[in-house]
This record gives sequence, structure tokens and C-alpha cells, in this order.
Amino acid sequence: MSKLYLPTFVYLFYLLTLPLSAEVIQIDGNSDGKLDQWHHKAEDGKLLKIEYDKNGDGKVDQVDKYNRNEKPVQVELDKNYDGTLDQIQYYDKEFNLTHIEKDSRNTGLIDWREFYSKGNVIIRLETDENRDGKLDVFQFFSSEGQLKKARYDTTGNGKIDRWETYKGNEQLETAAFDTNNDGDPDQWQYFQNSTQLVKIEYDSNFNGKIDRWVHYDSSGQLSRVEADSNHDGIIDIVKKKG
Repeated sequence: MSKLYLPTFVYLFYLLTLPLSAEVIQIDGNSDGKLDQWHHKAEDGKLLKIEYDKNGDGKVDQVDKYNRNEKPVQVELDKNYDGTLDQIQYYDKEFNLTHIEKDSRNTGLIDWREFYSKGNVIIRLETDENRDGKLDVFQFFSSEGQLKKARYDTTGNGKIDRWETYKGNEQLETAAFDTNNDGDPDQWQYFQNSTQLVKIEYDSNFNGKIDRWVHYDSSGQLSRVEADSNHDGIIDIVKKKG
């Protein structure tokens, strides 16, 4: 039986019309005789991701995802080299860090989120302090990276029930509390130098109006109590110490 040969121009046309296949390029980046990088490319040759074995234990501990961009838009890390990726870093197209997600306690749950400005300064931090899988502490920072305010869900019901504000040097200035779980603050505490309590205000009947004021002197001792006993907006009881 004679063999069938295609004319050269037909053969070239056939090759050019074949669909391109994705590929994985394996590299020994540190020349130790072990493969430690895997470059995944799409059918058009554009880079999709690079996997790394940074510590040479045979396990991937970093994945840079490009999604056809020139620079990575996402980096996944196994920080403690236990075989599980526990930190994800997100970038914009110019490779500016936008936010980070972490499994900070190695429980398999994301319990830590950091958000960054264009200058690579943290502007917000969210954490899950009670390890129930829901974020419950939210901290906000200035453009200089200083803590400005914080919000807390202390009961784990998904509602903020504590609000804090800070001065420029990260000293606690005020703290407000929702004591009846209605979503609104009904107690306000005022501080000097973070720890010295100056005054507490109360909305004792939860009508949105302050009706009791408790004042403290410079030594932290109770000095005066004022109250609006009939809730008409006028102070009608004043008690002083000393």
C-alpha cells in the first residue's frame, strides 16, 4: 500500500488551523536539581499563573495568578508550609496591593482582612475574634496608618454594638455601647489619655435622648451625677460628691 503525502502548502495550512493548546512550563529556579516553578499558560501563550515550591519540600506554597495580565493580580501563600494556602493578597493591574485575606490561626477559615490605600498604607482591618466564622471587629486607619475608629460586634449577632473613636496619636477618646441590642448606642463614655474616664452619658429609657450624666474628676473619682428624671429634656436632679 502506498503512503499518502499531503502537499506542503496543505500541510502548513493544516498546522496553522489546529487549535493551540495550553501548556505548563516546569523550571528549576534555584538550580538544585528539583523542579520548583510551574508556569501555566493559556492557549494564546499568555500567562495564567505561576506555582512555586519556595522551601523545596515538594509542595506548592505560593501561587501567583496573572489572569492574562502582565503582573499578578492575586498571590496565594502557604505561610507555615503545612500544605494549605492560608493567605491571599489581591492587587490591581498596576500591582498595587489592595487587600489581604488571612487564616491567621490556621483553622481553615479566613479570619483576617486588611485593606490598603494606593500608598500601600493600611486603611481598614477586619478580624473574627471569637472564631465563629464571622468578622466582628472593624478598625479604620488614617492616611498615615494611625487608628481613627473601631466598630465591634461583641454578641456575634451580626450587628455593631460598640463604637470607638481615637485621637491622632491613637488615644481612645470615646466609646459608645448598645446595651439593649436595638442597633443604636445608648451609653457614651468619654476619656482623657485613653484610660482616664471623664464622663458617661446614658439614654436609660432608649428613646434616643440622653437623660443621665455621670462626671469624674481628674483622679478618676465620681464627682457629679445629673439626671432628667421625667425625660422632658431638662436636668432636674443634680448630686455632687464632697
